Amino acid sequence: MTTNIGRIIKLASPLILVALLGVDAAAARAEKLPPLWGYGIKSCEEYLRAAEGKGKGTDQAIFEYGRYEDWLTGFISGLNLATGKDVLEGADIETALRRIRAHCGGHRKQDFFTATMDFVRMLSGLR
Repeated sequence: MTTNIGRIIKLASPLILVALLGVDAAAARAEKLPPLWGYGIKSCEEYLRAAEGKGKGTDQAIFEYGRYEDWLTGFISGLNLATGKDVLEGADIETALRRIRAHCGGHRKQDFFTATMDFVRMLSGLR
């Protein structure tokens, strides 16, 4: 078990370093850092569409919204393992998704990763 956690942290280290340094996903891609994968690279606009569709009960949007939730839970779990603390400071995933949605409302062109990190930084004081 310890070996697996060590491997996870070693594999996640470049992404976590980028996250902790405050580099957004677009900047990371522009600087030729390792690629970022998954729903974190999608725009806030896309996330807001999925959240709106979920609220209306649209099957496709509910499925799409679930992908953002899955990405977020994995990302937060990775940060928790890497930092050794609860980076959401006791908030749950639904609360995080609502706060990220509020943030995205004013930053529609930003990516989901950057919106997530802004929320994590606000909660935990990461800079």
